[in-house]
Amino acid sequence: MPLPNRPAPAMDVHVRRLLNRVSIALAAVATAALLYVFRRSSSSCFAGHGSPTYASLSLAPFPRTSCDAASRRVVDPDLRLVKLQDSPRWRRRDAALSASVFAPLRRRRLLGASSRVLCVAAGAGQAVDALHVAGVADVTGVDLVDFPPLVRRADPHNLPFFDGAFDIVLSDDPGALTGALFPARFAAEIERTVRRGGAIALGVDRHIDVSTVAHLFKKSRIAEVGNGTLDGSVVSIVILRSNGTNTRPH
Repeated sequence: MPLPNRPAPAMDVHVRRLLNRVSIALAAVATAALLYVFRRSSSSCFAGHGSPTYASLSLAPFPRTSCDAASRRVVDPDLRLVKLQDSPRWRRRDAALSASVFAPLRRRRLLGASSRVLCVAAGAGQAVDALHVAGVADVTGVDLVDFPPLVRRADPHNLPFFDGAFDIVLSDDPGALTGALFPARFAAEIERTVRRGGAIALGVDRHIDVSTVAHLFKKSRIAEVGNGTLDGSVVSIVILRSNGTNTRPH
């Protein structure tokens, strides 16, 4: 025989009502919090209604707010270059390259105003700029990450240039050769793109034996080894002469 329906105890009814009210209150608080965050982000991220310009432009290395993460203005490359060229560190690097790298190349009559120069692992383009200052107009800078207007993006292991396209290939970064993923391929691509009789100038960590460089650059011969100071560190400046042009490996 089924049991007769009994009314729910008064305590259960009160509990349900309390839970419903708490749920409604929490939903209202959450909605108010979202509206507050949205309104605050809108007012702090944007300069004005309908304006695409952001007012929050942090110069910190890492963003401190979501606005900073999403609203960094792209700096004009030419203005950025002007600021870099005015820095003491940039000027010191230019002077060091001129004295340690360009001078021996000029002395050997390997570098002139009409020389075609490729700068590999060019970074921000200091060597490119230093060559321009030295009167060399035809200079191309490449690196894994582009840095306009001086450096374009290209893989040093697979350079997008014809065989023998340059008179000189320069890599002034001491870590470029030893830090390359495939040093032998890195060297082979440099040799491929320099013309027969052209020059290769390398900044190499002074702890690296010159015989290691000679072993990697199989189509070239070492013409001169000197010392230079780049960014406060003493490095070996190795100048090689190309005996021939490598073909691109398949």
